[in-house]
Amino acid sequence: QGLKPLVPTESPAPIFVTSKPSHLPAAEAFLGKNKVPDLQKVFQRSDGLPVHLKRGVPDRLLYRTTMALTIGGTIYCLVALYIASQPKNK
Repeated sequence: QGLKPLVPTESPAPIFVTSKPSHLPAAEAFLGKNKVPDLQKVFQRSDGLPVHLKRGVPDRLLYRTTMALTIGGTIYCLVALYIASQPKNK
């Protein structure tokens, strides 16, 4: 007789299976060339540039656009606050 165990002795059926289906091609065919070593060389170069500007013209364009939108939005908010703080004329 005795006590029944609280935990089942056999393992449950797996919910997620990590094996690949055999009918799909290998994952390496989809990945292409590994760009990480090339990008590491670009970002680790000591040329005095900050990391967010290392990739040249696209990074500079994105940075300047972001800064212009930020400054423009700040000015817009300050003008809106100034207009809202003025009493209405009757």
